[in-house]
Amino acid sequence: MCAGPAGGPPPSWFIHDLMGAMHLPYYLGLLSAASLQGASHQQPQEFQVVTDRSVRPLAAGRARIRFFASKYVAGTAVQSMKTPTGSMRVSTPEATVVDLVRFAKVAGHLDNVAAVIPELLPHVDPQRLLRTVRQRKDVPNAQRLGYLLDRLRAETLAGLVHEWIVRRGPRAVPLRPGRSPHNAREDQRWHVLFSEPLEIEP
Repeated sequence: MCAGPAGGPPPSWFIHDLMGAMHLPYYLGLLSAASLQGASHQQPQEFQVVTDRSVRPLAAGRARIRFFASKYVAGTAVQSMKTPTGSMRVSTPEATVVDLVRFAKVAGHLDNVAAVIPELLPHVDPQRLLRTVRQRKDVPNAQRLGYLLDRLRAETLAGLVHEWIVRRGPRAVPLRPGRSPHNAREDQRWHVLFSEPLEIEP
């Protein structure tokens, strides 16, 4: 289990003022967003912010802020959430789920993502999730997301993602990017290659 950053997160106004000074769009995302949306059993060791370009990590007091670049920031659905230090722009549960799969490596890899997402599913609206998948147009990560949703028995969500994918003629992709496909098996529904299954908590 990950521990929270020593000294706690930086004040919300600090992030807002910082990104405003740099003239960058942003939202609080990934594990930081998930922790505000009900994924309480795992907390990020850093404050995770998504923006539209590379920004070096920085420290705010004892907290570490890490930035992740995404060209979809401007179109990503966000919500204003109150924190102990003020309001914060946070990705919606649907966008958080999609981002966790895309940035799985920095979210503790896909097995950890598979442990976090079930805590978000009660807050995920099927149509809003589909809109997020359509907006990203990222077929390989949509395949990984669909495979994961199937394993989590989220049939309605998986079905909508699958309908979008099949119209795009998906190719086989590794479940875990960067892993060798040698001796891998293929999930025929999602065309995802894996040599070892995901560890899904009961």
